[in-house]
Amino acid sequence: MDLSDIARKLGLSEHKLLVRKAAELRRLCDVQFDSSIIGVGEVCKAVICLEIAATRFGEVIFDRQKAVKLSGMSEKAYNRSFNSLQNGLNIKTKLDIRELGIQFGCVRLIPFVKKGLSLYKDRFLVSLPSSRQASADFTRPVFTAVAFYLCAKKHKLKIDKVRLIEVCGTSESEFSCVSTSMKDLCHDVFGISSEKKDPKEVKGNRELLDVLPEKRKFDDGGYLSDEGPEG
Repeated sequence: MDLSDIARKLGLSEHKLLVRKAAELRRLCDVQFDSSIIGVGEVCKAVICLEIAATRFGEVIFDRQKAVKLSGMSEKAYNRSFNSLQNGLNIKTKLDIRELGIQFGCVRLIPFVKKGLSLYKDRFLVSLPSSRQASADFTRPVFTAVAFYLCAKKHKLKIDKVRLIEVCGTSESEFSCVSTSMKDLCHDVFGISSEKKDPKEVKGNRELLDVLPEKRKFDDGGYLSDEGPEG
């Protein structure tokens, strides 16, 4: 199936720049690695390239459910393939709080997530030595994903943790590490820990930025199982 045909089925054919960007990404995939080795067929690769391109255009809403159906894969398999291709292309995931709210049906959480992330950033920086504060990077999608999940738990809203981890392209270890830090530092926002701790007394915060890599390895696994404990 031609890329333009797939774009039309996904309602993206009028976005010419997006389609051209997706075509560039598909060519780059073919040059850098053989996607069939990780079980990604040509149609699925085209769909994923269109979604990656759509994330670069903030105003374009991508229908993930329709994309999964068109790819011929299960949602879990599609998410894994998406993350593998994206990591293989060295493209950093951008996770928008509003899009998460829409995708998981929890739009009312948006202001709480924004507040929690802002507070966490401030308290986390306090726990770091001044020499490291300027280089602290909170743009990784795992921070947004964990804040979204913890806010949902506080407001007694059910969120598919496995799906959230896969959507943001992180792993169980990264998610759990950030979750522990957020619960320790922001008890008053997330309301999970039984005891609020002083940011300067929380162990592990200085190492957190070292634990989380800029991007996951191309062949990295580590997704949370359905039976795994919640962070």
